[in-house]
Order: sequence, then C-alpha cells, then structure tokens
Amino acid sequence: MEKTSEMTRIAVLSIIVEDMEKTEELNHVIHEYAGYVIGRMGIPYRQKQLNIISLVVDAPQDVISSLSGRIGRIVGITSKTAYAKMS
Repeated sequence: MEKTSEMTRIAVLSIIVEDMEKTEELNHVIHEYAGYVIGRMGIPYRQKQLNIISLVVDAPQDVISSLSGRIGRIVGITSKTAYAKMS
C-alpha cells in the first residue's frame, strides 16, 4: 500500500498472537501496509505462550480500519486499535 496525500491519523494497534502458526500470515498483512508503519515492538511472553505486538501507524482512517480488520479476521490473533486525539 502506498501513502496518499489525504488526512492521516496516528494509531496504535495492540495485537495479541495466541496461535504462533499464524505469525507468517500476520507479518504478510503488516508488510502490505509497511509504508504507513512508524514503529513496531514485539514482546514474547513465553510463560503464557503468546506474543504481544504494538504497531504504530500514521495513515488515513480507512487504511487503519482496513489493516485492523484484516488482522482481526486472522483466527488466533486479537487486535484492538487506539487513536491519538490529534494528528
């Protein structure tokens, strides 16, 4: 996906990966939106056998919704999005 000149928002996607076999699919989706990604932090929580990822993006609202929706539809992965009050 390419950046456009339309108005953008800053958002953080909180992602919890419970099914490690879905990591490749998740990374593929994130890679498609790489042009909007400001940063990514991943924390493996081995005691609970899951990974926690924070993904910060600067993108138009529809792009953030699309990314969040695609991630949320991956079975074994949970995602929530928080938006900055101003961009």
